[in-house]
Amino acid sequence: MAEDGLITAQSRFGVTETIDRLAEVVKRAGLLVFARIDHAAGARDVGASLRPTELLVFGNPRGGTPLMQDRQLAGIDLPVKALAWEDEDGKIWLSYNDPNWIAARHGLGEASRAAVAAMAAGMKKAIAAATGMDQS
Repeated sequence: MAEDGLITAQSRFGVTETIDRLAEVVKRAGLLVFARIDHAAGARDVGASLRPTELLVFGNPRGGTPLMQDRQLAGIDLPVKALAWEDEDGKIWLSYNDPNWIAARHGLGEASRAAVAAMAAGMKKAIAAATGMDQS
């Protein structure tokens, strides 16, 4: 499912396992995991409730730098982020910004076209592996 520049895929696994699997996939691909944020834990810390929700921030300067060389402001959308979350029906989803949407948002041109295409293909593959679902 795609909405407002977001691509969302259903996961066969819980939120934590989905993010664990994604972290392993991206590390094996040579990417760096910069941060993992458990939003539900943060909510608990302030006495609030939130269904399971975790964010993984990851990437590689080889992939993102061409986008920022083309239009430096693209750095606001980098590194890549993926959010695993549980909906009100207990289904688990993994959402991320479509690299083509990022390119359109920042008016990226030919200089970063190959990097955007590689990012889109890599994300599709990583998300499919993390969720255990065929995302075609």
